[in-house]
Amino acid sequence: MLGYYISLAMRSLRSMPILSSLMVAAIAVGVGAAMTVLTVNYTMSRNALQHKDDVLFAVQLDSWDPNKAYDSVNELPKELTYQDTQALLRSDIPTRQVAMHRYGFTVSLDDDSVRPFTAEARVTTRDFFALFDVPFLFGGTWEDGADSGPVKQVVLSKATNDKLFNGENSVGRIVNLKGEPFAVVGVIAHWSPSPKVYDLNNNPFAEPEELFIPFGLHRTFEIYSWGNTNGWKNDGLEGYEGHLQSESVWIQYWVEMDSSEQRQRYEDFLTGYIREQKAQGRFERPLKFALSKPSEWLVINEVLGDDVQVLAALSLSFLLVCVVNAVALLLAKFLRKAPEAGVRRALGANRKAIFIQHLVESGVIGVLGGLLGIVLALIGLAGIRYLTLGMVDRIATMDWVMMLSSVGLAIFASLLAGLYPAWRISNTNPSVYLKTQ
Repeated sequence: MLGYYISLAMRSLRSMPILSSLMVAAIAVGVGAAMTVLTVNYTMSRNALQHKDDVLFAVQLDSWDPNKAYDSVNELPKELTYQDTQALLRSDIPTRQVAMHRYGFTVSLDDDSVRPFTAEARVTTRDFFALFDVPFLFGGTWEDGADSGPVKQVVLSKATNDKLFNGENSVGRIVNLKGEPFAVVGVIAHWSPSPKVYDLNNNPFAEPEELFIPFGLHRTFEIYSWGNTNGWKNDGLEGYEGHLQSESVWIQYWVEMDSSEQRQRYEDFLTGYIREQKAQGRFERPLKFALSKPSEWLVINEVLGDDVQVLAALSLSFLLVCVVNAVALLLAKFLRKAPEAGVRRALGANRKAIFIQHLVESGVIGVLGGLLGIVLALIGLAGIRYLTLGMVDRIATMDWVMMLSSVGLAIFASLLAGLYPAWRISNTNPSVYLKTQ
C-alpha cells in the first residue's frame, strides 16, 4: 500500500510542477540553512575522546594569586607550573599520565635533500601516545629515561615522514632539529582528532603537531611554550631556570585512572601535595583542584561558544518559517485535489486512507527537499570555508551522519507541514464534489 501511495504522490507532483517545486524549495531552503549551522555546531561539539570519557582527566591546581581568582568564570588555571608538573610526574597512582605543551623546530636533513622548514612540535611524556590512542605506523615511543633526561629522540607524523623520507620506514634515521641530531624512534599513522581535546588552548580545530619530542629536553634547549603562558608572581629568579621555578602556568596535564578507588587515591595525593606546598608558602588560595573528564573539559574551555548555539536556534527558527510556508502551499495543493478525494471517498476509501495518502505525499516532498537541502548545505559550508580563508576547514564539513540527518529533518518538517492539510482534505464532505463531477 505504501508503494501505491508513493506512486500517487509522484503523479500528483508531476501534475502541478510549479506548485510542487515551490514546496520542495521551501523545505530545501529551510533545511539547507539549518543544516549549515547545525553541521558546524555538531562538528565543534564532538568529543574525540568519548570512548575514554570515564577514565581520562585534565588536572587543574590553584596555585594562583591569593588576592584574586584566575578568572571570573574558571577560578582554576587551565595549565600547571613546571615545578608542579615535576612533582605530579613522580606519582605512581595514575595508570598513565601526560605533561605537554606546544613548541616548534626548524627541521632539516644532513644531505640537504629537503629544504629546511619550521614544524610545530609537542613536547610531551611517553604516555601521550597510549593515553590518547595515537596509532603508530612504524616504531613506537621513546625510552623511559627520555622524560627526565636529555635524550634526543623524535616521533614524526605521517605527513612529516612523507616529506622527509618519502613515506619509508624512517626508524633509526637522523633528523636535525635546530641543527641538533635527533634519532627517529617512531612514525604515527594519520591521526586527526577534532576538536583537539588534549590541547584546547589555542586553536582547538588545528591539525595535530608534526613532531613529538621527550619532556626531558627542556633545559637542553631552553624550551618555552608556543601556547599560552600566564603568570602572576616574579620571585626575582633570573634566566631560564627562573622561568622553570616561577609561578607561570604553561603545561597541560592529563591522567588516566581506571577505577573510582584509583581516583580517590589520586585526589588524596593532590590534597597532600597542596598542603605540603602551603606549608612552604605556596598555594595561598583555599585548597582546591579539579579533575575534569574530556566532555567537561570541552565545556570549561568553551569550545562550543554561545554565539554558535544562538545561530543554531536562529537557523531552526528559519526552518520553522519555511514549514509554515509549506503548510500554506500544501493546503492550496490538496484543496485543488479535493474532487479526486471526494471520488475516492465515494468509492469506499475512508478518511484514514485519504489522510495517509496525502501525508505520504508530504513525506515524498520532504525526501526531495532533504536531498536538495544537502546540496544547499554543502554550498553554505563551502562559503564558510572560503570566507574564513581555510581557518575552519575541519569544522565546515558534512559527514554521512549529517547528510542522513538532513533528509530526516526534511521528512520531519514536511510531515509536520502536511498534518493540517492532510487532515483538512480527509474531512471534506465528498457529496459537495460529487455534484460537480
